[in-house]
Amino acid sequence: STIGADRLANLSSVARFVAELANLPLRADQPYVGRSAFAHKGGVHVSAVLKDAATYEHVPPGTVGNRQRVLLSDLSGRANILYKLKQHGLADRLSEEARRELLERIKHLEYRGYELEAAEGTFELLVREALHPGLRFFELVNFEVTTRMDDDKHSRTTATVTVKTRDGVHTASASGHGPVNALDICLRQCLSSVYPSIAQVRLTDYKVRVLDSKKGTAAKVRVLIEWSDQRRSWTTVGVSDNIIEASWRALVDAIRLELMRLSEQDESIEKVVEDYCWGV
Repeated sequence: STIGADRLANLSSVARFVAELANLPLRADQPYVGRSAFAHKGGVHVSAVLKDAATYEHVPPGTVGNRQRVLLSDLSGRANILYKLKQHGLADRLSEEARRELLERIKHLEYRGYELEAAEGTFELLVREALHPGLRFFELVNFEVTTRMDDDKHSRTTATVTVKTRDGVHTASASGHGPVNALDICLRQCLSSVYPSIAQVRLTDYKVRVLDSKKGTAAKVRVLIEWSDQRRSWTTVGVSDNIIEASWRALVDAIRLELMRLSEQDESIEKVVEDYCWGV
């Protein structure tokens, strides 16, 4: 006897269950059941898949309990972004020019090392900004960070941040446990009176990756920060040859995203992000 088509559709979920029991990660490129087994990225590649999925897929993904994914990166073409927007009814909300600009922004950021596939929060922010061009809750005027270390034992970090909001210019200074914490405190002090809801956003994880090790301490770095507002978690990314600047960019993206979510509850946008990041 054979497994049968009905049971075969459970193959992916069974594979993930076994991986969890074994406390081992399920490889993304695992045939049939990996989350990238039916993922498509290159523009020409995606264009062909949209015409006939069988040209690049050995079996329909649903027959093994998996899902087709179209990823966005510096390799993407217009078919990629159109696929993602059409899939969730957002295509009509963006003009051809807006879709082109969104794709160009994604390709430019990925080229600079942003790896949006690992930063669903930054990707969601790009989509929301494309839907609401010109919507800016605050703008950075400047920031300054200093760290003083005495006797090779104790350090003290202070920061000053100035931002412009709808009701004027705000400046705050604070000390913190390192530059990221000090900047975070200052930004919240500047925005708390205008946007008190950001108090719910908290950092839960922080990762740094060197992008060009040949440059040593002068190398560009990618900072990934995971956040939570007690309802959901998301990750934002910043890239720079200055680790403080990269951290600041990830911090600001997280706050801006939370404000945009609160200003417009749009489940279709969140569905695009969920599908995009599941397929990485």
